[in-house]
Amino acid sequence: MSEQLSSGERPAVERPRVLLADDHRPVLDEVISLLQPDFEVVGAVDNGMTLVSEAQRLKPDVIVLDIGMPIVNGIQAAHLLQRGGSTAKLIFLTVHQEAAFVRACFAGGALAYVAKPELMTDLVPAINQALAGHRFVSPSLSRRSKNFDD
Repeated sequence: MSEQLSSGERPAVERPRVLLADDHRPVLDEVISLLQPDFEVVGAVDNGMTLVSEAQRLKPDVIVLDIGMPIVNGIQAAHLLQRGGSTAKLIFLTVHQEAAFVRACFAGGALAYVAKPELMTDLVPAINQALAGHRFVSPSLSRRSKNFDD
């Protein structure tokens, strides 16, 4: 017997829906290849303003975003997403490795911060931790600075 879901509900067996935002197409392609076995990639955008509108339209479970993007940067987009009521888990994937950036991203609502050089090893665990409601910082960064909440 088939059970119908009300609008907006998804069966528990579906893969988490992920929206990507990065202004470098090769990075987007690499992330898509990495995530597709375990996640449903619902979109990929190249600037923060499009990210905000696509997040409102697609209602992803997870948003993986870069800090440095045109029009609206990732940190600004995170604040706009929060103000707009987005419930997506935010994971920053960036080249910026300074503690000030990590703190700014967490202040903007992020649950995870992944250094791009560690993309292949850290992104999937970061997403899984964020989906479970836990913070994640690439181990290479957390070795440099133990406290990103200062």
